[in-house]
Amino acid sequence: MNSFRHRLLGPPLLVLLTAVAGCSTTDGGTSAAVPSPDAKVAALCADLDEAVPSKVDGLSREDPEPASKLTAGWGNPLIILRCGVTRPPKMIDPKVAEGGDPDAVAGGVNGVDWLMEKQDDGAYRFTTANREAYVEVTVPAGRDSSSVLIDLAPAVKKAIPEGIAL
Repeated sequence: MNSFRHRLLGPPLLVLLTAVAGCSTTDGGTSAAVPSPDAKVAALCADLDEAVPSKVDGLSREDPEPASKLTAGWGNPLIILRCGVTRPPKMIDPKVAEGGDPDAVAGGVNGVDWLMEKQDDGAYRFTTANREAYVEVTVPAGRDSSSVLIDLAPAVKKAIPEGIAL
């Protein structure tokens, strides 16, 4: 009886393991969590997806998985844009507004206001402020973030109106 069970489970288990191995991302593909905004913000994000440049900081567009109008990426390692994210807690932290948080700084680039947050791995996460949708851009450690924000500012200004995101 025991050997019968092993014979019965053997081939299906082998098929399952082969399928899982075939789905692994050994090619260096990067994933990004896809936000789930309301319909109004999703429409703004779709407009942003059409407006973002094909190159950022000289790097070609290479979108993360899963494919979505709410995410975009450039280079390797990826610079990742996510549109329709929730407001970061540090955006309402009084220490940040007063300049008392060394890992979170408010500022603007070419007419777009950003909250900059240094991540534990040395990367920087930027989130738009004073726009009708929150747009988050993560720049890997070691990359110049100013040119990334300069390249993305025209698209953000075109697609995401000034205002307060809810």
